[in-house]
Amino acid sequence: VQLQASGGGLVQAGGSLRLSCTASGGTFSRYAMSWFRQTPGKEREFVSGVSISGQNLVYTDSVKGRFTISRDNAKSSVYLQINSLKPDDTAVYYCAADAVDVYYSDYVAQDPAGMDYWGKGTLVTVSS
Repeated sequence: VQLQASGGGLVQAGGSLRLSCTASGGTFSRYAMSWFRQTPGKEREFVSGVSISGQNLVYTDSVKGRFTISRDNAKSSVYLQINSLKPDDTAVYYCAADAVDVYYSDYVAQDPAGMDYWGKGTLVTVSS
């Protein structure tokens, strides 16, 4: 499975971006999808994830109410709508996929060590 993330850029604080991640080479509907972010010198951190059912959405506390994750299985894509951006949101954002048995349709993958596939990342820079 190959993941291609896009949508990053330079925005002013308070602005919005929509990150997209498109998968190829696998059965997208069988993957729990998540977004992580990383800044220099820090570990990659979980931002948000969506289950294969699309019904369970999880967010880290710092982005609740500002970020919205969604998936479109027909387009093999997952999205992250980012609103009310803050300088602390500046990071490289990565999408990742975790193969999940259909019996765990509400599972959301939050541990970066457990992800099966990673995209290359897209840089989000928020100016104050």
